[in-house]
Amino acid sequence: MIRTGFVFLGVAVLTVVYGMRILLLARFKSDRTECVCERLARRWSRQILRLSGVRVRLTGEERIPRDEPCVLVCNHQSWFDVFALAAYLPGRARFVGKEELKGIPVFGPAWMACGHISIDRKDRNRAIASLEEAGRQVREESKLIVMFAEGTRSWDGRLQPFKKGAFVLAIQAGVPVLPAAVVGSRAVMPKGAWRIRPGEVEIRVGEALETESLSHRDRDRLRGEAWRAVAMLKGDGEESVPSKGVAHPTPPGQGGGGADEGDEVS
Repeated sequence: MIRTGFVFLGVAVLTVVYGMRILLLARFKSDRTECVCERLARRWSRQILRLSGVRVRLTGEERIPRDEPCVLVCNHQSWFDVFALAAYLPGRARFVGKEELKGIPVFGPAWMACGHISIDRKDRNRAIASLEEAGRQVREESKLIVMFAEGTRSWDGRLQPFKKGAFVLAIQAGVPVLPAAVVGSRAVMPKGAWRIRPGEVEIRVGEALETESLSHRDRDRLRGEAWRAVAMLKGDGEESVPSKGVAHPTPPGQGGGGADEGDEVS
């Protein structure tokens, strides 16, 4: 626990140092602001990983587009998923996260200043507006939008059913869905635990799922295909088992067609 306390202290110091630099940078916007912000965020994440004794491997990097938009959907087991992805994903990545992140001192304002997107899961209208902003970024700025499609971290490591928001966004924007799995992060720091253990995390990137010929009614089929792709990437070693209702093109009980009012947006 002494080591974990030291890591938490180091994370807090790094967050203040890098967060304040980003906030100062944001006050004096220039053409270089975005590039510098991305570089600082990547450096912050890598230093946290190094401090925690966590090594990261990225496989399938060649499948990640550098200057073309896409929506990357990933499983979520640990805070270290975020650090690993932020540290090693190439290109201009933007994360979609829960509204509560904005309230974290220094980190929250810096996170928003870097152009990341918060989703208010308690307010459907605001959640839709946030997804529309993500759609604008992916279309107009050729961003890589990163979404944890389960909506929250998994308690037991099993892949949970995916929410619809990422797939509605990808279809509306006409951009591919890129499935990815983060393996090993739960052993470092599972949900509900405070102890941090050294280890290795692997990011596995799969083949893109095209959306050009799809319409809104195809969102559940796309969601099922993405779930199966992430489950295969994740592998049996991480207790990846078929989640209820997601092993079929249209998950039973989760809609199949037109009713927008029932869509889960995050």
